[in-house]
Parts: sequence; C-alpha cells; structure tokens
Amino acid sequence: MGRMGMFMGLAAAGAAGEYGIARYFFCRTVMRGNAKRERTRKMAGTDWDAYIPGIRASKEWLSGKPQEDVYITSDDGLRLHGTFFPCPGSDRAVVCFHGYTSEGLNDFSSIARFYLEKGFNLMVADERAHGKSEGTYIGFGCLDRHDALGWIRYVVSRLGQDCGLMLHGISMGGATVLMTTGLTLPPQVRAAVSDCAFTSAWEVFSHVLRSMYHMPAFPVMQIADRMARREAGYGLNECNARDEVKRAKIPILFIHGDKDTFVPCSMVYDLYNACRSPKSLLVVSGASHAEAYYKDTESYENAVDQLIRRYLDH
Repeated sequence: MGRMGMFMGLAAAGAAGEYGIARYFFCRTVMRGNAKRERTRKMAGTDWDAYIPGIRASKEWLSGKPQEDVYITSDDGLRLHGTFFPCPGSDRAVVCFHGYTSEGLNDFSSIARFYLEKGFNLMVADERAHGKSEGTYIGFGCLDRHDALGWIRYVVSRLGQDCGLMLHGISMGGATVLMTTGLTLPPQVRAAVSDCAFTSAWEVFSHVLRSMYHMPAFPVMQIADRMARREAGYGLNECNARDEVKRAKIPILFIHGDKDTFVPCSMVYDLYNACRSPKSLLVVSGASHAEAYYKDTESYENAVDQLIRRYLDH
C-alpha cells in the first residue's frame, strides 16, 4: 500500500469512528428508551437528597387532589398524555412542561400546590417520547412547541374563551415554553415562566460534549444534526429558544440557578437579552440545575406571584 492508500485508509477509519461516536451520542440523547433519567440526573449534578422528603410529601398531597388523565393528538399523529387538576369556579390555568427524560408529575409535584392554592387549574403535560405520551424521538422543544399549542387549545376549550392561561416549563420544558412564545398564540395566553432553559439543543449538546465527555463538538454535532434531520424531523439548531423569544409578545419570567453546570447560567442571560417582550429575571444563588424552586422557594414563588398579579389578576 502506497502513502496515498495508507492516508485514505486512515481517513476512512477516522470518519467511521466519528460517525460511530455521533451515532452513539444521537441514540443516547434523542431516542426514547436510550435517554435515561438516572443518567440525566447524574450529568445535571444536583444533589436532591435534602429535598426528597419534601418532594414525597408534595406528591402525596397532590395524589389526593381531583385529577384526570387527558389525551390529545399531535399534528403528526402521536397520542399525548397529560394530567388535569381542576379548580372549580376558576377560569385561570397554568400549562406545565417538564424537563428532559422526566415526566410532568415528577417535575411539578412541588409547585403544583402553589398554583392550586392560587386558584389555578393545572394542566401538566407529558412531552412527546416521555411518560405516557407516544413518540420515539425526543423533541427538545422544536417539536414540542407545536404540541404545546395543542395543550393550550385543549385548556381553552375546557375553560372557555374568557379564560386566562400561563405557561411554565423547567429545563427542556422551559425551552419548549420559550419556543412556543415565538409562535402565534391564542389571546388567552397571558404570560410564561421559563426555569433553567437552554438557548438551543445544539449549544447545550456542545457544552455537554466538551464538559462531560471531554470531546470537541466538531464534527460530532454536525453528524448528529444530519441524523436528527433525517430521522427525527428537525435540526438541532432549529430547537433555538434564543431566536424564538425575539418574536415573543407575552411577558416572560426567566429563572436560573447560578451554580447550574448542566445548562450554564450564562444561557439565561443570552435568553433574557434576546427577549423583546416584557421580561423579568430571577437568578438563585447557589442553585444547581432545576434546583431554584427548592433552594429559594420564597423568592421563586414571589417572582411568579408578581407575574400573576400583573398579567392575570384582571
């Protein structure tokens, strides 16, 4: 074999290796069943031990409240599941979206009490490829924003045209909410809360590759993006919350923990600065990923309460 043949052989081997790494990464992060909740928790780095008793108590309290399993069909034919907690006599509701590899009732069991006691109906969605919802590929907000419109339409049809809604998302659910604000929303949607959202799937994946896998983003991200476009129906940079909030018309409360290493706190400043609608920002000192509510419940609830008083209490 000449030098050219050896060089081409090495190049082919390198390309095959890069493809294999990208395939492994794509399958572990985008495909249902391969994306594991326990692995996500370890990568997020949040120490939940101190909060477990309180979370269990909240789940027990919530389980005793009237609730219904409800279903809608996505634009691409998936059966999506949610849990609806009615508040009799109220025409206000919050529609909630959970984080990556989680479920609606898992992420919102604690703050649910706050909303129910404020007189809100509570609509907690299982995002596609999570919980009891159908789907093979996780949408990272790009697909889920259209599902969110379906949940909004469901709540409006249930409560009536004069109802007032807000959106609340955590982590990937926060990105879903922010991407939804860039769409044309029904007039009933008055405000949104985004807790520890990422700017884009591309950027957060690149961060994870560098910080946790100790690998450069190039060319793994480029290859994984082609896979996502071909198999899942979206590009990883299409899941771009920063671009969507530039089109937002409703007020948004941005929340993040300053010790978040999974979705860096710098991303919330990028999102906040890109937003052109009325906005507010709460950065919780010492909070890791998705820990802000537990780290400083009072500040968190006060910030949400101010949003409610300003935009839904009239």
